Amino acid sequence: MILTRNGKNVGLLAVGQALNGSAITMAIITAPLAGLMLAEDKTLATLPSAMQWLFTMVTAYPASLLMRRIGRRAGFIIGDVFLVLGGLLCILALVRGDFPYFWIGASLMGVSNGFAIFYRFAAADVVEPAWRGRAISYVLAGGLVAAFIGPELGVLTKDLMAPATFAGCFAVLIVIALLKMAVLSNLRIPLPTVEERAAPGRPLLEIISQPRYLIALVCSMVGWGVMILLMSSTPLAMQVCNHAFNDTAFVIQWHVVGMYAPSFFTGHLIRRFGLANILFMGAVLQAAAITANLTGIEVFNFLAANVLVGMGWNFLFVGGSTLLTTTYRVEERARAQGVHDLLTMGVAAIAAFSSGALHHLVGWQFVNIAVIPLIICVLAANLWFRYTPTPLATE
Repeated sequence: MILTRNGKNVGLLAVGQALNGSAITMAIITAPLAGLMLAEDKTLATLPSAMQWLFTMVTAYPASLLMRRIGRRAGFIIGDVFLVLGGLLCILALVRGDFPYFWIGASLMGVSNGFAIFYRFAAADVVEPAWRGRAISYVLAGGLVAAFIGPELGVLTKDLMAPATFAGCFAVLIVIALLKMAVLSNLRIPLPTVEERAAPGRPLLEIISQPRYLIALVCSMVGWGVMILLMSSTPLAMQVCNHAFNDTAFVIQWHVVGMYAPSFFTGHLIRRFGLANILFMGAVLQAAAITANLTGIEVFNFLAANVLVGMGWNFLFVGGSTLLTTTYRVEERARAQGVHDLLTMGVAAIAAFSSGALHHLVGWQFVNIAVIPLIICVLAANLWFRYTPTPLATE
């Protein structure tokens, strides 16, 4: 069994992931459409989504260092406070029809996510090394709940505060944030020891220049970049193709299923078939998603592509995160994890921002073609991992 003493912590983190994923999924569906409604320049429709990922990136490294000093529980609750503030500002923006307020609110939600992205590492930190892949998978599996709750809440609350379309979605998001705060206040993860806080560890450049670290980073960045670029454009492309909002919510719902359902077995697959094979399969699945998008514009094409790109993200992100845990010592983990998520969320932010502009300026097909070089980068990293000696951090 993976856990005994720390089972409660991993379970609470999985619940936190489910609640956070519900809020994020609802924002994924509504933010581009709300941005399209509020922005005078339609190329900026995905700016709120981009700002959310940008501030996730900006927050990741300082959040990791802060939690090294004050602990995971306090850091996660601070993140939830920002989620409440962001939700309030988005409601105000939608009531007033104020686009700048909306993307500032989305930015605060990004700050919150900059703390929440460390749920998986919090779980990995409390289990034995051999079980880290499964612990990460189990926490991310909590996001499967979000696949059903997030889109349904978006549909049900879209007109809750009419005529302020979508404002009701962000009112519910605030409730979710408060529930998450209550759940995570029960975490009992030991605070970092004095020795861990004081020990300098190796220079940061030495840590991140390890082959294993670089391979993990490339896989995580590409997994996120391809997924965000295609997912953020999907609501816009489906609107252009005259598909109903309910169809868009359905597609995003199953996209999130694709992201998180594999988490129930990804850790097991890593142990059985090895990291290199799982990372390779992640790249293949994302390539298959591009094929589905380029062969038609029916709801089925969007559905198949979003499920496939979600599954590819899971294999690349869980695999990359698991590989990352082999690259640092205890006293180095805050910096190693922080830089990894800083750069990964940076790619996500660039993808979210560019998706709207690319879709508006050059079209849906070019958005898909643009991610092909990224997938080639993962395949190259996979070959490097297979055929180049990559010693562990402790070796």
